[in-house]
Amino acid sequence: MQSKLDVVIFEGNQANSPVEEMLVRARHAALHDNLAKILALPDVHRVFLVTNRPELTVWSDERILPVLNKTAPADFHFGRELLSLVERYRLEAVLCLGGAAVPLISQAELTDAVRSVLGKAGRYVTNNVQSADILAFNPATVLKEHPLPATDNALVLLLRYGAGFEQCLLPTTLGTQFDIDTPTDLLVLAASPFGGPALRAALSSLQLNTAPVERLKEVLRGQYPDVALIGRVGAPAMALLNQNFKVRLRVFSEERGMKSLGRLERNEVVSLLGYFLEEIGPERFFKYLEGTVQAALIDTRVLFAHLKKPLSDADRFYSDLGFYEQVEDEFVRAFTRAASQCAIPILLGGHSLVSGCLWVLVEEIGCLIS
Repeated sequence: MQSKLDVVIFEGNQANSPVEEMLVRARHAALHDNLAKILALPDVHRVFLVTNRPELTVWSDERILPVLNKTAPADFHFGRELLSLVERYRLEAVLCLGGAAVPLISQAELTDAVRSVLGKAGRYVTNNVQSADILAFNPATVLKEHPLPATDNALVLLLRYGAGFEQCLLPTTLGTQFDIDTPTDLLVLAASPFGGPALRAALSSLQLNTAPVERLKEVLRGQYPDVALIGRVGAPAMALLNQNFKVRLRVFSEERGMKSLGRLERNEVVSLLGYFLEEIGPERFFKYLEGTVQAALIDTRVLFAHLKKPLSDADRFYSDLGFYEQVEDEFVRAFTRAASQCAIPILLGGHSLVSGCLWVLVEEIGCLIS
């Protein structure tokens, strides 16, 4: 049983547009809040911060060891970088996460995760079996015995199936399920009371238009409205809404695990709803949608991947915010325009919109089932 654990935080990004820079500002604020919680844990030894941002290499706490990585984002390999740290600094038990991962996790939840992984060799702890935002494992030297995973999601599969480690899932809570990946996550969070001091200050400075989120909340407070969940929707998301709100869900779930299983990378993503969208066009699609439900949350990444187009992060992010004038791709621009002009509240985003963001809505509004 190890007595201490090392933390490896990956926070690298390259902002090529104002909307991407906005997300970076929020992520860095969440990083400051996360570091305060992590450094307060008695079982943490050192924190290695792997980043390509020079402004994140200066810290007053000597336990934070910045690692400036100059590799181009397209060439960055998660497994190689992690193994390099394990070998260079002789890491044993390790906790890995992104800089803005699980920004609402509590001190108690972090403590439980750390102590669980320190308690037994051959064990890993994570918040999600396919899309890990936080992952702790022991021993770290297992990386030497298997093909190196390109992503943290692939590392979860390696530990479970390749190494045969014991899996320990963190409880599904607001703290373990919410992540910051897209501007939609910021919108939902900005419309809520949650977040640490640095993150709340950053959200306030961004002056985001949270009106669509507020309209969605009003729908969720109603008596059995029809609400659509579209994209990589899991059973826990459906159960969460059904257990807390008086809603009728219309769910169209496709391409769960498209990243972790490599389908996105291999250009294999297909969507039945995507075919339908191509056939009838965005305007008719959203006209039908507003005639069917009172609100919709759409994980657009499945639909966009189906289009087989190399969309920029800027296009995806501007679409999330409804800024269709800023979207360069013609189809995505028309899609975003139709969504923003819809008579019902529509939220566009990534996987977190139909997972972690639902926890924010439930925790704020509370249980309406009597």
